[in-house]
Amino acid sequence: MSQWTARRGIHMDQSELLCNKGCGYYGNMAWQGLCSKCWREEYQRARQKQIQEDWALAEKLQKEEEAAYASIQGAQSQPPSQPQAQPQASLAPFSKFEERKTNEKTRKVTTVKKFFSPSSRTAPKKENLEGKIPSPSISRQSSIETDRVSRDFVEFLKTLQKPGREVHKQSSAFIEIMANKKDLGADELSECVQDFYQNMSDRLMTNFKGSSERVEQVMDEVEKYIMTRLYKSVFCPETTDDEKKDLATQNRIRALHWVDIQMLCVPVDEEIPAVSDNVVKAITDVIEMDSKRVPRDKLTCITRCSKHIFSAIKITKSEPGSADDFLPTLIYIVLKANPPRLQSNIQYITRFCNPSRLMTGEDGYYFTNLCCAVAFIEKLDAQSLNLDPVDFERYMSGQVSPRRPQVDSGWPQMDTAASIPALAQVNQNLDLLSGLGSRQERVLEGARSMQSDLITWQESVAREVQEILEKYPLEIRPPALSAIDSDNMENDRLPLPLTPQVFAG
Repeated sequence: MSQWTARRGIHMDQSELLCNKGCGYYGNMAWQGLCSKCWREEYQRARQKQIQEDWALAEKLQKEEEAAYASIQGAQSQPPSQPQAQPQASLAPFSKFEERKTNEKTRKVTTVKKFFSPSSRTAPKKENLEGKIPSPSISRQSSIETDRVSRDFVEFLKTLQKPGREVHKQSSAFIEIMANKKDLGADELSECVQDFYQNMSDRLMTNFKGSSERVEQVMDEVEKYIMTRLYKSVFCPETTDDEKKDLATQNRIRALHWVDIQMLCVPVDEEIPAVSDNVVKAITDVIEMDSKRVPRDKLTCITRCSKHIFSAIKITKSEPGSADDFLPTLIYIVLKANPPRLQSNIQYITRFCNPSRLMTGEDGYYFTNLCCAVAFIEKLDAQSLNLDPVDFERYMSGQVSPRRPQVDSGWPQMDTAASIPALAQVNQNLDLLSGLGSRQERVLEGARSMQSDLITWQESVAREVQEILEKYPLEIRPPALSAIDSDNMENDRLPLPLTPQVFAG
């Protein structure tokens, strides 16, 4: 392993994983290096500023429109004796104003409508009380998983008694509200969910008198219930380009299929069976992330994947792995797995996960490293792999495949089959099949020889029998007829037969 560590590997200072504001929490690439708390503050500040600017623009446009309308009315009220040039002169700037107003409204005022339209507010009570048109969340048929999660949520809330009823009421009402906000963007949907998390957490903290563990347990169940119900409408929404990013990342990883362990300086030896098993489990966990609906469950998959990576490193190095060992190995696992909808899953966790999980703890640490790994893959270049730029472009285009250095290399010398356990296993299986094929040929040759010997023996036996029959023909004589007791030599000693006697009547 000293040869691997001697090469320049992928290194990231742990301070780079923290929030750029210096609050001590883990940052996120999707939030411009900020944690969820600082990002929300920045987002709220920018949102309020945008709203104020939009209101100022709306008021300015309203005043200009009123001034233009007043000038038109004044031009129409002038005496007919005045020249007609003045009304035309007043109409010319008005037409330009109309064009400019239309362009500005199209460009900016959409934000005002987005935040203040009825769809972004809670529906009026009278509409909720009518109940004539059921909401989509009620009318659609729930999936089996949704029904199971709903039952589990109700059973869990029964243990809370009165607070449980309030939590269920608030959660159900929030789901109904979100069903009417499908036209909102992903950031607005995320803001609504995060606000609900914050309000619910504050209420629970009051009810449980500061018991953070109890509050966290309830919030986990609330997140599971809400996000399972809202998954189809908030995961990879049509208003975002998440799907486009997924395809770009997937194609990028496919183009990097030639990157191996040595290029990334990964301290893992897949020839060791236990290490190979941990690598396979890590790949399985990161792929399984896409099958989960709840952000917490997706984070659990990332955490399990990371722990398998640390286990593989520990077995290989016979000592616990460091952060400098973990990140390149995670990059290697992502390249090997090419997880489906990777960008969508990262964005989904970022937008709708309980923020406390992303700011602290091992879940937040591993998720931040995953975001860094994806960012590294997107920006991977020749310098990152210590390659010549021309060779790097040829590898990416698929014109040639990289060859392993044979001398003066910084990684261990091994052939292709030995360096990749799957290829080694394939070669071993081919050798076994070749041996079985030769053995089968020998068995078939022996069977054919035995069949020929049996035929020859059968013909020789038949020929010998025929010769004997011809030399000693078989004669069949009829048996001699004789009395039953003709062979009895002691007949003369037998008493005379009885003579019938006649008695006179």
